[in-house]
Amino acid sequence: MSHVMNTYARLPVAFSHGEGVWLYDETGKRYLDALSGIAVNTLGHNHPRLVKAIADQAGRVLHTSNLYGIPLQDELADRIAETSGMDEVFFCNSGCEANEAAIKLARMYGHNKGVELPHIIVMEQAFHGRTMATLSATGNRKAQAGFEPLVQGFIRVPYKDIEAIRKVGEHNHAVVAVMLEMIQGEGGVNVADEAFQRELRALCDDMGWLLICDEVQCGMGRTGKWFGWQHAGTMPDVMTLAKGLASGVPIGACVTAGKAKGLFGPGNHGSTFGGNPLACAAALATFGAIVDDKLMDNAVAVGDAIRKGMAEALEGVAGIVDIRGRGLMIGIELDRPCGALMARAAEQGLLLSVTSERVVRLLPALTFTAADAQTLVAMLAPMIRDFLANG
Repeated sequence: MSHVMNTYARLPVAFSHGEGVWLYDETGKRYLDALSGIAVNTLGHNHPRLVKAIADQAGRVLHTSNLYGIPLQDELADRIAETSGMDEVFFCNSGCEANEAAIKLARMYGHNKGVELPHIIVMEQAFHGRTMATLSATGNRKAQAGFEPLVQGFIRVPYKDIEAIRKVGEHNHAVVAVMLEMIQGEGGVNVADEAFQRELRALCDDMGWLLICDEVQCGMGRTGKWFGWQHAGTMPDVMTLAKGLASGVPIGACVTAGKAKGLFGPGNHGSTFGGNPLACAAALATFGAIVDDKLMDNAVAVGDAIRKGMAEALEGVAGIVDIRGRGLMIGIELDRPCGALMARAAEQGLLLSVTSERVVRLLPALTFTAADAQTLVAMLAPMIRDFLANG
C-alpha cells in the first residue's frame, strides 16, 4: 500500500472473495456485508447471472469506443427508459460524472433561454461528488475545504424547505434548475417526504426550471421502486444513476426527459469508457435479476424487517435519535459521533458505514434475506447498546 495515495482511512482488512451477502478476508474470516460496496453490489457477491454475463462479454469484446455503435448500450438505454418513462441516456463511468453531465445540461438549458450566468439550487447536506463542479454542488464544507475557489452558480438551501426554494426563485431570475437527492445518503439517510417532492415538481414546472434528481445511491430498486422519485410519481427532467447500476462494474448514466431532452448534441459532451460493452452487459444482467428474482419486493420486506428489528432491540435505549430509511437504505441516528462503530463492527464480522458523523448507515445487497436481517440485528443492536452505554 506504500505507493497508493493516502486518500482513504482504510480499515485493516482486505477481502479475497465473496459469496452472496458474505465477504471473506485473506485469513478466511467471514463478514456479513451490510454495506455492499456503498450501495454498489446490488446482487451481492459472485451472483451467477452477473458472473456469466461479465465472463461471456469478456470473451467477445470489452471496449470499442463511442465512435461506433454499441448495441448493448442501446439495449440498456431502452431498459432505463422503459423503467423510468424518460427519453434519453448519456453513459459515463461514475456518479460524479453523471452529475457533471446534469450540471452541464442545466447550464446549457439556461444559456438557450438567454440566461447569461445560470444558477442551480442545491441542498444542505447534499453529496453529489468530488469533481470541482459536483463538489461545489455538495453541501458539506468539510469535503470542500482546501479546494477553493469553488465553481460558482450554486445556491444552497435547507433540505426539503420548499419555501426557501420559492424565495430564492423570487429574488434570483438566473435560477434554471433544482438539484437534489430524494434520499440523502452521505447526508445521513434523510428522506424527502412525498408532499415536498410533489410541491417541488409543481414549483419547477411553474418557474420553468429543470428538476434534477441524483439517484446515484438510492436508485436501482434499493428503495423498493426502480428510482426514489417514483414513490411520489414526480418524474424529473434529469436523473443521474451509477453505483448499483451494474452491480460493481463502473458505470454512470445521465437520463433526460421533457425540457431537458435533446439539449446535448455531438461534441457537447463525451466519455471514453462510458457505456462500453462490458459495463452494459453487467447492467443488463442486474436489471434482469432484479425483475426475475423480485428483488424490489424483497428490498421492501427485508428493509422493513431490519428497521423493525432494530427499533424493538433498541427500544428505550438512551442515545437513539431515529431509525429511518426506505427499503434497503437505512440510517440509525445516534446522539453522538459514532465513527468508532465501523471498526468495532468489522472486528466482529459485520460491514457497515457511519455517515454524517452520527448515523450508522446500512446498504445491504438487494439479495439480503429475512434470515440475513435477523443476523444483522442480532449483531448490530448489542454493539450499539454497548457503545451508547460505555463509549
